[in-house]
Amino acid sequence: MATKHWIPAALSGLAESLAPVPHEINEIDWKARLSDNSARLAEHLMAFANHPGGGTLVFGVDDDGVAHGITAEDIATVVGTLTNLGRDAVEPPLALDHAAVEFGDSNVLLVRVPEQSVKPVHRRGRSIEETWIRSGGTTRKASRQEVGALMLHSSTPRWEDLRASPLVSLADVQRMLDLEAIAKLLQRPLPEDEQDLVRWLVDENMILPEGRGCYVTNFGAIAAARKLGDFPPLDRKGIRLIRYRGTNKVNTIDELPGQRGYAVGFEGLVTHLRRVLPHSEVIQQSLRTEVSLYPEIALRELIANALIHQDFSVSGAGPMVEIYDDRIEVTNPGMLLPSKKPDRLIGTTPESRNEKLASSFRRFRICEERGTGFQKVISAIELFGLPPLLLAPHENAFRVTIGAPRKFADMAIQERIEACYQHAVLQYLSSQPLTNTTLRERFKLHDKHRNQITNLISDAVDAGRIKRKDVGSGKKFAEYVPYWV
Repeated sequence: MATKHWIPAALSGLAESLAPVPHEINEIDWKARLSDNSARLAEHLMAFANHPGGGTLVFGVDDDGVAHGITAEDIATVVGTLTNLGRDAVEPPLALDHAAVEFGDSNVLLVRVPEQSVKPVHRRGRSIEETWIRSGGTTRKASRQEVGALMLHSSTPRWEDLRASPLVSLADVQRMLDLEAIAKLLQRPLPEDEQDLVRWLVDENMILPEGRGCYVTNFGAIAAARKLGDFPPLDRKGIRLIRYRGTNKVNTIDELPGQRGYAVGFEGLVTHLRRVLPHSEVIQQSLRTEVSLYPEIALRELIANALIHQDFSVSGAGPMVEIYDDRIEVTNPGMLLPSKKPDRLIGTTPESRNEKLASSFRRFRICEERGTGFQKVISAIELFGLPPLLLAPHENAFRVTIGAPRKFADMAIQERIEACYQHAVLQYLSSQPLTNTTLRERFKLHDKHRNQITNLISDAVDAGRIKRKDVGSGKKFAEYVPYWV
């Protein structure tokens, strides 16, 4: 990049502060020369580091707003002094940037102090109340209430925000990330101007600008990488699709390791799945049609959930889709969040370890962030006449299994009870109760099987999975709801 990303905004702020009447603003602080008061300089650094968006110290501008310039020798002294103060005088330490630029007829030094995510930035070795903020174009000590507000705005860096690459150029970013595909998913044109492109990538959390280069974030790489192998920390995080012959792992047909980022490679994965999964032939309007044995919407939701909700701190493991003759298993690294229970995932309030990935998948129209994903899965499973969805936490992993079509008579009693419970949840979320009739329709059974369904409902009640909605009503027209209602 020809220009450091923050320079245009800093120069614009400087110009704004000098006209029509010279006045310092919260984002800019003029300095005629370097002060001998190191403690005061550290206060300016803390104030800008606590300020939303950070700020810039401008050396070479008098107190009356006249730019008189700065020499090369003074630049070296200023940069060295402030760099040392940012490292040794404040907590957490600051990484500063600087640039000598022309402004009017003079050269000025801009020292950029970025906003810190962990706040308050305070004097090293002292309490967090020893901190400063910008107010009315000046630097002053923060009050106790303001310290509390800074703490509320403090956040530890999330996995998605961390660096996935060394410092690279914008051209390298375009080579490593499929930005055209991301723009297409967002239904917007890709910015042509270099500065506009950088701003867009920063807004999308895909890069962290640094000087004349930038770092690709973990989010940018995992969502948009043309090849995950370009990012060594993420090489093992690609989704693996494995097909087996039979019902165990003994005989492998083939394996497709995911090479691309999740967002840009999702449709390709679903298309491949559609091609390799078994189909059945049905006749619709006198025409033979190939129909998948598994509902595509259910597979899309389950795979998207595995990608979004995995625990990226689990090293050496990535999400997997395993296809057997009688089932498909979708596994992601990491246990369920402590607030979640396997049998309460249907219709639950959405919660994710990876918030940026989850919200971006919604914006990419890959999935919704409404907590309706498992509802769609269960609804599709019932429509296709499949066994119940199996949700199983494992050691450091979570697995979801969707079974191939199987008749009611071929299901085990525990499968029937689980299908009964999931149907009750689906009905409850649709403001409807479970009845003998609705459950028979779920299993595609005739009215003559009413007694079998009555017995199944009784088994589900005894197992504590469902309960009577109104205990006082007769058994013939009894209605049931999930056990937790």
